[in-house]
Amino acid sequence: MLGEGRAPSDDGSELERRASYLADRGDYAAALEVQRLLVEERERSLGAEHPATLTARASLAHWTGKAGDAAGARDQFAALAPVRERVPGPGHPHTLAERASLAGWTGDAGDAAGARDQYAALLPVRERVQGAEHPDTLTTRHQLARWTGEAGNAPAARGQFAALLGRR
Repeated sequence: MLGEGRAPSDDGSELERRASYLADRGDYAAALEVQRLLVEERERSLGAEHPATLTARASLAHWTGKAGDAAGARDQFAALAPVRERVPGPGHPHTLAERASLAGWTGDAGDAAGARDQYAALLPVRERVQGAEHPDTLTTRHQLARWTGEAGNAPAARGQFAALLGRR
């Protein structure tokens, strides 16, 4: 994948660029292969809880889902969540984004009620940290409404969607 006789840079930046390029082209299988190498490199050189390693793991989880393995993405984000709660902390934008990703992949893996519950738990944190009108908070509200409907409560979902009108 790197080319014969070529080694990745010490910091993994070449691997990161290559994985991003492949994912941007929609070649998630190849991106996953390179991203796994990047995660291994970052864990070895920076440590398992270094922010760059955690970001590489999040990308690996995301691309796992984009490659068609929603349950695998969910499981990887679930494993990453407690680490992100510690490093960099529960209110950090990366932590909040990865909690949203966990909720989304949970729903995509077939657990609409689980996705709904995760978005419901995330919403007050987003409101407190980012504010009620922040775009990420409004997206969380939208996803909560979506998964509320998918979980079988259309009247509640309709009310949640209606509450978003005029806010976006």
